Amino acid sequence: MNRSKIIAIVTGAISVILAIAYLILVQLLDYRDMKPAPMSQFSQAPAIISFCWQIDKITQV
Repeated sequence: MNRSKIIAIVTGAISVILAIAYLILVQLLDYRDMKPAPMSQFSQAPAIISFCWQIDKITQV
């Protein structure tokens, strides 16, 4: 076998191992029981006020 062919096979094997490890990690993190944040940690939502100024053109007749 050529050296380049061996490097390609080793690189492909490392890629497959990393992909499988990533999928396992994602499954473990997704399996966790996620609890919502406590409502006491949230302050009252701020009020958003916007103003729309309309400037009328004065026309002279």
